[in-house]
Amino acid sequence: MDDFLQVVTTVGSEEEAERLAHGIAGARLAACFQIAGPIRSLDWRQGVLKDAREWQLVIKDISSEEQLAEVAAYIKANLSYETPEIIVIPTLLYDEEYMR
Repeated sequence: MDDFLQVVTTVGSEEEAERLAHGIAGARLAACFQIAGPIRSLDWRQGVLKDAREWQLVIKDISSEEQLAEVAAYIKANLSYETPEIIVIPTLLYDEEYMR
């Protein structure tokens, strides 16, 4: 894989976002994170429109399929949501110096 990937997920609290980022960093699965929030999320769950405050965690600079699989497995094992959001975004254009 020549491109870098970013993974985006949402969590229910700032503390959970920090815990997840620190755990992934501690396992050396990624080195750069951004936590944004609170954000407002509206989505249909079990036939009801839910309106919630969440925090978005962006996990950056993933460079292999194996690393991506490990990050996704870590999120699934350590997130309080029953079905976590795991969105993978390819980074097709980037500054070579920044990505070192």
